[in-house]
Amino acid sequence: MSEPTTIKDHKSHLRDQVWTTLRQVALPDSRFHTDFTSFIPDFSGSSAATTRLCSLPIYQRSPIIFIAPDNCLEELRHRALQDGKVILVTTYGIRRGFWVLDPQVIAREDWRYASTLDGMEKVGRRVGFREMKLLAVLERTQGKIPMMVTGTGAISKVNGLRFGKGHGYFDLEWAMLYQSGLVTKETKTVSVCHACQVVDLELVGEIWDTGCDFLVTNEEVLTVEGAAKPECGILFDSLEKGMLEEIPSLKELRDA
Repeated sequence: MSEPTTIKDHKSHLRDQVWTTLRQVALPDSRFHTDFTSFIPDFSGSSAATTRLCSLPIYQRSPIIFIAPDNCLEELRHRALQDGKVILVTTYGIRRGFWVLDPQVIAREDWRYASTLDGMEKVGRRVGFREMKLLAVLERTQGKIPMMVTGTGAISKVNGLRFGKGHGYFDLEWAMLYQSGLVTKETKTVSVCHACQVVDLELVGEIWDTGCDFLVTNEEVLTVEGAAKPECGILFDSLEKGMLEEIPSLKELRDA
């Protein structure tokens, strides 16, 4: 097999390598089975990773957290609600934008349901960027979201760069929140993943690829120094075809 010659080939080559091993520990999705181009899976040992993440000082002191809509983060969303934290989350593919899950508003008996992708839209509240900035909880964090959590396809323990499904959704979520002034380079980014998804080499990314400060696995917590935090905002000319039409949050920022 020839060596990858472009960043796109590099990403694809690495995903193929990691996904082969990941299929042995991944939990199939009810809709996508093990098609990792369509979702980021939960995995054997994710509960241990969740417990490790919840022990991080940044988690403990963050009253509001962005948590991506990945399968491996469902338990974390539930745990965060139990811990009294406000959650900001997107729908699958960001197609219906950002939603807020507030344990002060959602009934306790609905917290587990709220942590699922089907449930969050039933009991949560959809918010635009202007509404996000007015969230009362942000008064406790100087108007910024202290922490963003995502799953991954493959991630480097050297520079924290991650490759997800291949659509760049977490990079878009970072870019939108950064452009809105809701996150800064001081915001901590965290990836929850299985140990087999961590690679011991420096990954090469694009200008918009967002690195992670912490890699939390079923076995350990790894800290990365100097993880990439893009400051370019949304590069509309570089969006995947159809994204602008399918993701209303992008239109909201473009037209702001």
